[in-house]
Amino acid sequence: MKLESATAIVSGGASGLGFATAKKVVEAGGSAVLLDINEEQGARGAQNLGKRASFIKADISSEQAVREAVRQAADFMGSLTLAVSCAGILLPARVLGREGPAAAADFERSLKINLLGTFILIKEAANVMQQNEADAEGERGVIVNTASVAAFEGQIGQAAYSASKGGVVGMTLPIARELARFGIRINTIAPGIFMTPMMAGLPESVQKSLGEQVPFPPRLGRPDEYADLVACIYSNTMINGETIRLDGAIRMQPK
Repeated sequence: MKLESATAIVSGGASGLGFATAKKVVEAGGSAVLLDINEEQGARGAQNLGKRASFIKADISSEQAVREAVRQAADFMGSLTLAVSCAGILLPARVLGREGPAAAADFERSLKINLLGTFILIKEAANVMQQNEADAEGERGVIVNTASVAAFEGQIGQAAYSASKGGVVGMTLPIARELARFGIRINTIAPGIFMTPMMAGLPESVQKSLGEQVPFPPRLGRPDEYADLVACIYSNTMINGETIRLDGAIRMQPK
């Protein structure tokens, strides 16, 4: 699959890893639809990317909303060959906090957005991709999920986040095996500490301290480095059913 002809839908596409990915696709010559809940930022981002980009407001955890968004995206671009899930939330909370046990509603919300939202985009995108004409290798589409190193080394207070991202990792291989007969590949990227909008809100001294925890390079990851890996996955047909850590060799400590 060649990025210059990709037609992509990217959840969480209004900012951070998602926007960097959409920008990478458009700059290569492809088309991208940004899927996000932030209407103002998403519309502005699509406008900045030009006529081969568009924005659709949707709640990633709503099955009906995502189904309609995928349909609209395919209509806008003429096809759908790439789906990237970058939408997610982090709601840190200790299981037994100072004010009592953690709220089950927050745990549920993390699962709904991070895990269920990823699954919904996978199935709705795959449903459209299976109608694509196969290329010379029999390929019809590529799906890339976003997990986190927290799926493997969750820190104190990250029970909900780690569970949701661990679920993304866990479903990657069985779905890749199932979608193989349609010529659709699925992989997951597990980023380490990246410069995202959430990270940008922290004091510069905190950002520097976090970056220095990375063995090499001793800095925060850049969104364009995530986008580069998406591009590599898209173009290399043999990468399938994998979870790839993108973390500078960091291994998170308990806290």
